[in-house]
Amino acid sequence: CEVAPGMVVDGDENMLKIVYNNLIRNAWKFTRKKKTPRIEVGMIERGGIPVYFVRDNGAGFDMQYVNKLFIAFERLHNAAEFEGTGVGLCLVRRIVEMHGGTITAEAEVDKGATFWFTIPKQKANSVTSA
Repeated sequence: CEVAPGMVVDGDENMLKIVYNNLIRNAWKFTRKKKTPRIEVGMIERGGIPVYFVRDNGAGFDMQYVNKLFIAFERLHNAAEFEGTGVGLCLVRRIVEMHGGTITAEAEVDKGATFWFTIPKQKANSVTSA
């Protein structure tokens, strides 16, 4: 696992821990069958906006189902093959959106997935539950 040094995300610390915990745990889960698993956590800038990502070389998924990823209890993989409830990514999306951001994913079957999200610069106490 490689984490970009000095990366900072501005927002509610506890909520953002949940975001990263879910994304990294998913990456570990879906790379466990790889001989050389790789997970990368980082940030790039697109048009001056920080875009954060968690990338892995695991099971991936068929992009025709990408819209199901962030819906509660929707699963793209068999529960016998990869455990889980189908709630984690729904929670991640909700937290990112509560921060005024967006989340997307891209993948290829058996080649891994990348989850991209934005968190706009926050003003003090500006994150509220919806």
